[in-house]
Amino acid sequence: MTSSLMLRGMVGAIAALALAAPVHAESVKAGDLVISQPWTRATAGGAKVGGGYLTIENNGTTADKLVGGSTDAAAKLEVHQMSVSNGVMKMHPVEGGLTIEPGKTVKLAPGGYHLMLVDLKHPFKQGEKVPVTLEFEKAGKVDVTLDVQGIGARAPSTAAGGAMMNHQHDGHMK
Repeated sequence: MTSSLMLRGMVGAIAALALAAPVHAESVKAGDLVISQPWTRATAGGAKVGGGYLTIENNGTTADKLVGGSTDAAAKLEVHQMSVSNGVMKMHPVEGGLTIEPGKTVKLAPGGYHLMLVDLKHPFKQGEKVPVTLEFEKAGKVDVTLDVQGIGARAPSTAAGGAMMNHQHDGHMK
């Protein structure tokens, strides 16, 4: 093989690796808040709900609250919490908003606090981006983009082909 062909092959392999690596959205700063790692999962064709996940860090000296949000991808965006009661996983809206205390970090992740996108207008496909506007009591409206990971993703760095989880938002059960 000539060195020219080898070089082209190496460049092609490097480009393929770069495209295959998960892409992480940039952090967004809103006043004293830093919002990072916004992501969601791909949804099945007929799904009516989807979850959104991210990390919120409060670098300030006063608390703020995530009170809700909106997106063109769904009729409603709510802040939800999952909890276990008598061995049954339950999901419910967070009344009054999710407080982010000064100097603390709150992680919205599967199985805990999360964004609930209700009445999806179309399925989310892996690799897409879903723009959302978060609404905070003090920081106001903040635009972020959720990176769509695979259906079974457990974190934003999970690549395609991960294990499927037995988790259905439709039935609000795990």
